[in-house]
Amino acid sequence: MSIFLSIASYCDPVLGFTLARAVATARWPEKLHIGLVDQSPASLPATNAAALTPARLSQVRLEPVYARGPCWARAIAMSLYDGEDWFFQIDSHTEFDLHWDEKLTTQAETLNAGRKGVVISSYPNAFVFEGDLPVRRASTDKLLVHVLKPESSFEPDHLVLKFEAHPVDADEPMPGFHLGAGCLFAPGRLAYEFPYDPWFYFHGEEQALAVRLFTHGWDIMHAPGLPIYHLYNNKDSGAPPRPSHWDEAHEAQRSQTWWTLEQRSRERLSCLLAGEPLGCYGLGKERTMADYAAFSGIDFATRSLSSRAYKPLERLHP
Repeated sequence: MSIFLSIASYCDPVLGFTLARAVATARWPEKLHIGLVDQSPASLPATNAAALTPARLSQVRLEPVYARGPCWARAIAMSLYDGEDWFFQIDSHTEFDLHWDEKLTTQAETLNAGRKGVVISSYPNAFVFEGDLPVRRASTDKLLVHVLKPESSFEPDHLVLKFEAHPVDADEPMPGFHLGAGCLFAPGRLAYEFPYDPWFYFHGEEQALAVRLFTHGWDIMHAPGLPIYHLYNNKDSGAPPRPSHWDEAHEAQRSQTWWTLEQRSRERLSCLLAGEPLGCYGLGKERTMADYAAFSGIDFATRSLSSRAYKPLERLHP
C-alpha cells in the first residue's frame, strides 16, 4: 500500500527533521514517495534523496522570492503524485508515531468501505523540542473534532471563518464538516479528482476543499489517535522560529504583496461558494450547499451560523 507524502516547506528549519522522522517511523518506508516543494534560499543545501533511502524523493526547489503562498506550493507538491495508493498531505514541521503509515491505511481502508471517498483529517496534537528531542504535548489520545471558534462569525467583506480542534472522549471515528490542510489522508485518486487550487493563498483553503469534497459525495472523518503531531511556531516550541511568506523582510523583495494574493483568494472562495463554474476546482453535484448547511450549521448563502457549528458533542449525537 504505497503512500505519497506531500510536503510544501517555506524556509523551515525543521524540514530535515520531518523528512527523517517520516521515513524512520514508517512501517513500510520502501513504499513511501515524498513529494517536496522546498522554498529555501539557494545558499542552503537541498535535501539529499539518498539520505531518505529506501523512501523515494521527488522535489522542486524554489527561491523564497518566487513563492506565491502555501496553496500554490501545495498544488505543485500534489503535481508530483505518481499513482500511489494513498495521498497524505502534511506540514513541514511534523512528528510521527511509530508505524503511522500502517495505522492510517488500516483506518482509511475501513472507513472507505461503502463510501465514495473518505478523507481522514484534523488539526493534529502539538509537540515541542526539549533540546534535540521531540516531546508530545497531546490534548487527547482520542478524537480531535473541528468546530468554529467561539468568536468566529461572518465578516461583511469575506466568507473566511475560524476553526479549532476540540478533544472529544470517543473511540470511534466521526464525520466532520471541516479539515486540516496539514493533516489530510485519503485515497491516492484524490490528487486526480480534487487538484489543489493554486489561486487560493492561505486563509479559506480548508473551507474550500471541505465543501468541494462534500458536494462531490466524499466524507471527512475525524479518527481517534491521530499518529502525527504539529510544531506550533511560538516561543515554547523549542525550535528556531520559522519565517512566514508574509513576513515584512520577505515582502520587501517581491513586486506583489501577500495582501494582493489574499484578496484574490477571498474572491476565489466567494466564487466557489456561490457555485460559479471553476472547472475541476468547483463544486460537485452529489450534494448541495443547502445539504452542507444542514449538516454543518454553516449557511454560506444566508451568512448564518447555528449552534451546531460550535459544539462538537452535538455532532456525536445529531
